[in-house]
Amino acid sequence: MVCWSVFLALLMVLAICTGVPTDKKQRTVDKTLSDIDHQTDGEHNADYDHDAFLGHEDKATFDQLSPEESKERLGIIVSKIDKDGDSLVTEQELKDWIRYVQTRYIVQDTDRMWKDHQPDEDNALSWKSYQKRTFGYDDDPNEKGSRTEAYAEMINRDRRRWKKADKDGDDRLSKEEFMDFLHPEDAEHMRDIVVMETLEDIDKDHDGYISMKEYIDDMWPNRENADEEPDWVKNERKQFADFRDKNGDGKLDKTEVREWIIPENFDHARAEARHLIFESDRDKDGKLTKQEILDKYDLFVGSQATDFGEALARHDEF
Repeated sequence: MVCWSVFLALLMVLAICTGVPTDKKQRTVDKTLSDIDHQTDGEHNADYDHDAFLGHEDKATFDQLSPEESKERLGIIVSKIDKDGDSLVTEQELKDWIRYVQTRYIVQDTDRMWKDHQPDEDNALSWKSYQKRTFGYDDDPNEKGSRTEAYAEMINRDRRRWKKADKDGDDRLSKEEFMDFLHPEDAEHMRDIVVMETLEDIDKDHDGYISMKEYIDDMWPNRENADEEPDWVKNERKQFADFRDKNGDGKLDKTEVREWIIPENFDHARAEARHLIFESDRDKDGKLTKQEILDKYDLFVGSQATDFGEALARHDEF
């Protein structure tokens, strides 16, 4: 059996912010399943599973349900996941569901943002229109005295991402191109932007590299409040030295950052499906019965932080 600590290490990826990128602290790196860290202080974060399995909006609804209602709705979802109707959920079926949930979120988020930005009569969105809608004005932010340096930096960052998403170079985004702009982590041709934004956000001394200190500071921002360094931070130092820093020069260059946040041939949906099966498969047959999933309903849909809530919020789709 695979060592669980090793398995968790394979699953650990950084959080992203999917949305209009107007704050450089809200960087986008490659983790398409959830906006939530897969680990928190070195421990597996159950909220990641909830987000990956349900999607962002449905997770919020389930967090307000009683355990009984959570199980009832989860049972309905299990029937949808079990495509062949054999009363067993396989890894492939669970992986397909997780991918469906994530795709649904991206499409819904793009639809919402597209409508909010009011594309023109040709069903395209111009840069000037986007800038005015997002930042409140459409003049050149780099003109002397136009805006603050920090504000100009945010706009220029969006501008760079915009140009990368604009495949035909007409300075107007179609809805498909706008989706790539909002969610660059899901578009192959946008991966360089993902890497660049990550590097810029963590590289506080602006030397073009991520040092060990910058790496740890980004993961552990409240270190000054701690009496001693926790084990998970010590493990991250070792990860940095032994695995992230390929050439051993004590810092991460652009290539090493890319290998870190966009690991080649790593399937997030498959890794999450395997994790959920590992945690729930009581008889160890590699498949999940409905009862095995319901027995672990808190892993799939619950939130211990809210004690499942008292409000019985309902969604018609369930």
